[in-house]
Amino acid sequence: MNNIVRFGNSPKKRNPAHGKNSPAPIGGSFRRRRNHRNRSGRTWAWAIVALIAPGLYAADQYQFADRLMLAVTAPRTDTLRATFPYCTEGRRVTCVVDGDTFWLSGERIRIADIDTPELSPPRCEAERLKGEAAKRRLRELLNAGPFSLVAGWRDEDQHGRKLRTVTRDGRSIGDTMIDEGLARRWNGKRRSWCG
Repeated sequence: MNNIVRFGNSPKKRNPAHGKNSPAPIGGSFRRRRNHRNRSGRTWAWAIVALIAPGLYAADQYQFADRLMLAVTAPRTDTLRATFPYCTEGRRVTCVVDGDTFWLSGERIRIADIDTPELSPPRCEAERLKGEAAKRRLRELLNAGPFSLVAGWRDEDQHGRKLRTVTRDGRSIGDTMIDEGLARRWNGKRRSWCG
C-alpha cells in the first residue's frame, strides 16, 4: 500500500523515480514526453480550428461553410453555357423558375448562397414585384456567358433540388444579386420580404 497515494476517492500510482512522497500527476502516471512532431501537428490542427470556429458558430453558419467550399473549389475556367427561357407548365429542361431556382439539362438547381422573394405564391405585392425582378435578373446573368456550378457542403435540399453556387470568373452571381438588392445571403431560414 506504500505505492498508492489517494486523492479524494481515486488511488493514484506513485512513480518511484520521483521520490517517496511525490504523487503521480492528476490524470495518471508519469509518461515520457511525446516527440516534437506530434505536438507540432496538434498545434496546427488547433490553429485551423481557431480560425474556422468563429465562422461556424456565426448566425450565417451555412453561408460560411459554402463560401469556404467556394474558395477552395471554384474552377478557373467556366465551361457551362445554355440559353435560359422562363419555365412554363409542362416538362422542364433548361429554364428559370424564379430568382434562386432554375433547371439545367433536366436537373433542378437551387442557388445555395442566396434567398430571393417567393413567387409561388408571393405573400404581398412588394414581394411579387421584387421576385419578378430577381427572376429577370437571374435569367440575364445565366444567359450572359459561360458559368460554373460549385457544390457546397450539402448536395441537395429537402425538395430534391441540387444545391449549387453559380460562379462566373470565380465570383458568385448570387453576390451580384445581393449587391443589386434582389437577393439576401442565405442563412438557413426564410425571412419575409413584405414590409
